[in-house]
Formats: sequence, C-alpha cells, structure tokens
Amino acid sequence: MIRDLVLPLYIVAMFAPAPAFAGDLLVGNKSADTVWRLSTSDGARVGEFATGQGPHEIVVSRDNHFALVSNYGGATPGHSITVLEFGKPGGARTIDLGDNGKPHGMRLLPDGKRAVVTTEGSRKLLLVNVVNGRVEHAIDLGEGRGHMVALSADGKAAFVTKIDTGTVSRVDLSTRTKTHEVPAGAGAEGVAVHTASGDVWVSNREAGTVTVHDPKTLAIRHTIASEGYPIRVVFTADGNHALVTNARAATLSVIDASTFEVERTVTLSRPGVEYRETMLGSAALPIGVIADPKKPRVYAAISGGDEIAVIDTAQWKVVDHWKTGREPDALGIVE
Repeated sequence: MIRDLVLPLYIVAMFAPAPAFAGDLLVGNKSADTVWRLSTSDGARVGEFATGQGPHEIVVSRDNHFALVSNYGGATPGHSITVLEFGKPGGARTIDLGDNGKPHGMRLLPDGKRAVVTTEGSRKLLLVNVVNGRVEHAIDLGEGRGHMVALSADGKAAFVTKIDTGTVSRVDLSTRTKTHEVPAGAGAEGVAVHTASGDVWVSNREAGTVTVHDPKTLAIRHTIASEGYPIRVVFTADGNHALVTNARAATLSVIDASTFEVERTVTLSRPGVEYRETMLGSAALPIGVIADPKKPRVYAAISGGDEIAVIDTAQWKVVDHWKTGREPDALGIVE
C-alpha cells in the first residue's frame, strides 16, 4: 500500500519561509541509515535525519524547502523514499513505492511537485507525486536495471544509465515511453546533462571513460578517458567543468566542458590513512561529488574513510576533511 499523507501539513511545510538550513551540505550515510547536515562554513554537524535502510541518493528541491532520499535497502530491498521537510526541523515522512524495490537515482521535475525515480528491483522509471505521496506511473525500461537518472532542462526527457548493460536510455516523459537506448560503455553509471548544450554525459566505470551523447539521438559525440573506475559525473555551477569521481584510483577528473579534455586530476586519498573494506577492497572509495553553487569548492564523499574531502577550485586542491557517518555517498546542498 502507498502511504496517504496529510496534505495541508505538507503544503504548510513546503511554502513556509526559507528554513535556516541554507548553506548546509546534506550527506547520506549508507551504512548508518542517516542523513547528516554539515555546515559548509566549517564542516560541523548541525543536524541529523533518520532515513530508511541504505540511503543512496539525495535531491534538494529548487525552493530549498525539502529533499528526497532514496532508500535502496540492504539484505532486504528497500521500497521507499524519505522526504526531509526543512520547514519542520527534524521532520521527515515516507513515500511507499509499493512493489517497486531498490530505488536509486532521482531527479525532481521543474514543477517541484513530482520526481522521477529509478527502481532496480522492478526495472522501472517511476513518476512520483511528492505532494500526495503516490506513484503516478511506472515506465518500463526493458532489459537491465536502471541506476542513475538525469533530466533535460525542460524536464521533458529523462536519461537513465544501466550498469549491467553498459547503456544509456532516453525516456519521453510526456508519452511515458523509452524512445532510445544505446551503448555508452561498460559499467555505465553516472549521468548528468549540461544545462547550456543539453549534452548527456555518462561515466562508464569498467570502461574507464566518459561519453558525451546527443540529447535527442544519444549518438556519442565525444569519448574522454577517465581512468580508475569513473563512477559519478556532475557539473560546476557555471557549467565550465565536468567533475568525475574515479572510485578505484581515488581521484577526481576535472574536465573542460568546452574542449572535452581532462584539465586536472585531483588526488582524493590521504597517504598513511587506513581505509576500511569497501566494494573495491580496503580503499578511500570516493563516490558522491557536488559543486558548491556559492563558494569556490567541491565536496567529494570518501566512502571508505567516512569523511568529506573539501576541494578548493581556485587551485584544485584538497584543503580540508570533514567527518561523516558510516559510508557517506549521496550529497546535496541547501542553498
């Protein structure tokens, strides 16, 4: 059953004055089932939310009044999304996804009321109404498990990666159908859309590449080497650089978005530090990455070290490390 919500309370929370969370970094701790709020001034923990098991991705609303957290689960698959309501400090509610298990990638549509969510368990792309907490539609993605998702600027198309098939798909959200699916590279995982060009960037972890695709046909326009298990790709706020975390190499590739060349490679592991066991062995394992829209900084989640690496973009150098909960991954910023 999908959980019913008390609509008036949510509307009050959604349209309340901007909360005092502005400038906070949200960190999803996968093995602790929590989201921490860290001050971007000094990295201090200023708050904590409980989530479902295995919080994997975070998306913050454009009005900065709430965030969504996908609860992937662990030994038992998760079937829910947690809504963190900033208008109610410490408040959270749950959207039940029914039979759609292992929710992962998420994006909010431009209306701020609906989200697209990939579910590996049912191999669907869900259209979820965040206001009333209901799944409006489940779009079949075919063979392979949809993992991460990105949206076109107008919110009319979604782009979904599949690790196991090494492909990227285009979904028309008006007709609610998959229109294209093409090879990207082995282990296609991260995906982001450049706001100016509309190009679709995909990080292919086994292939060690980033591919840049035409948003209409998904034809590959460029292939960029990013060695060491490229697992996520995001853009800086100005769109000038693509940032790619290379999980096995423990580096960050800084790619010029106009020349499609790796401009710099930033080392994210620390000499002499003992990292715990991860899916890649004892390793730093950087995964989530996000650029601060208001400060010359980038934050990378060091999953094997339970910390955030703070990168100064003026010199592209790690300048600080902030403590997190167990196994940080997903990141979001409240502006």
